[in-house]
Amino acid sequence: MNPDVFEAIMLVCFGCAWPFSIYKTWKTKRAAGKSLFFISIILIGYVAGILFEMVGDLNDVIYLYILNLLMVCADLFLSIKYRRG
Repeated sequence: MNPDVFEAIMLVCFGCAWPFSIYKTWKTKRAAGKSLFFISIILIGYVAGILFEMVGDLNDVIYLYILNLLMVCADLFLSIKYRRG
């Protein structure tokens, strides 16, 4: 079995949580309980994954990294926009 399948499964599982987080922040207009530091670390991780795919064996998994990166960026944007303090 191709090991890229397991990477894709991991990215799909991680990616399933972001739409819920984005929707909750957008709907409530509150970023309570969200850590900008934590979201930034995840963002860096997805950028590193994309760079790895680009310098390594480029395959379709890169699209999952890009999709997740875009969702994390949206969540980070909303968290900054609705942050209290």
